[in-house]
Amino acid sequence: MTETVSPEFALDESDERTVLRLTGDWTVQHVQDVDDALRALNVSSPLAVDVSDLGTLDTAGAFIIDRTLRAAGSDEDGEPEIIGEHASAARLIAQIHAVSSPAPESPPQDGSIRALLDRTGRTFVHIAAESISTLAFLGETLVTCARLIVQPWKLRWTSIVAVMEESGLDALPIITFLSFFVGMVIAFIGATTLKSFDLEIYTVELIGYSELREFGVVLTGIVLAGRTNSSFTAQIGTMKMRQEIDAMQTLGLKPMEVLVVPRVLAMLIMTPVLAFAATLAGIAGGVMVAWLSLDINPGVFIVRLRDSVPIDQFWVGMSKAPVFGLVCVLIACRQGLNVGGSVQSLGRATTTSVVQALFSIIAIDALFAIFYMELGI
Repeated sequence: MTETVSPEFALDESDERTVLRLTGDWTVQHVQDVDDALRALNVSSPLAVDVSDLGTLDTAGAFIIDRTLRAAGSDEDGEPEIIGEHASAARLIAQIHAVSSPAPESPPQDGSIRALLDRTGRTFVHIAAESISTLAFLGETLVTCARLIVQPWKLRWTSIVAVMEESGLDALPIITFLSFFVGMVIAFIGATTLKSFDLEIYTVELIGYSELREFGVVLTGIVLAGRTNSSFTAQIGTMKMRQEIDAMQTLGLKPMEVLVVPRVLAMLIMTPVLAFAATLAGIAGGVMVAWLSLDINPGVFIVRLRDSVPIDQFWVGMSKAPVFGLVCVLIACRQGLNVGGSVQSLGRATTTSVVQALFSIIAIDALFAIFYMELGI
């Protein structure tokens, strides 16, 4: 068995150049013995490396040598200068040098007013570009949907039903569960507040208006934004990463018809159904609290709800459901199609999809509130 020789080095300085002479075995087992000494070198001129007496060398030793040469500025003119003959030194050092370029240091963040205005402007430009791209994707989707609805034999009914089950029926338990407890919370808050004025009976109106008009459909949209958006983006993004969409286009299939339209139609059908179920579950939670805490019989609750809350409040809430479903599926599909070839791109697109969907739902709900207020509904 060959005995290992500890690594050593020496500097040979002359008027022409400085040479780093290496001896011993520069391997991962012993290279740490000279690491600190090499870090402490203070060489003002570029180095040349003499490997004539160098023993065994592996990638760990080559990395230490390349780091020392970079610190001395020896990589400014390309690959470092190697002196002497060695079986693998020149090749290993060149390979390490090619892949170990240090990342440039991040410039210090500018905290001036000008930099703040620059970042603000760039953010607004990015938001405007995203909005324009989303609207363009909306137009393309609507045109494709209209063309396929006119030609129903081209619709992929199996895909539509599968998405309805996956994103609709499978989401029903969590949506009704959450809405039930939200209805209970609203009833508790209303009862506690109105009790001070001896107006507990108006808890019925509070639950009716809030659930029929807002909470049922908004909670449905929020759950879909977190659950369905991430699922759609991940599915389409994974297909994009695996180049399945490119293969699909090669076969003459259009991604809009195969991937986007079935999801759009399925969500347009299922979102009102989910919103309706969420509204009923929220009212059921309010009925339970009113019965147990306020001694309001469920029959009396339902009769007062029917007499005091107009039916148009129900249609106000239901009118938002298809819009929320369309917004969620458009953002999810667009972000999925924008995924690149890396896992980081997929994660970034999934996060962006959920955030944009949540923001859009809240903003659109506010616009609906202003619109219906102007109409007097």
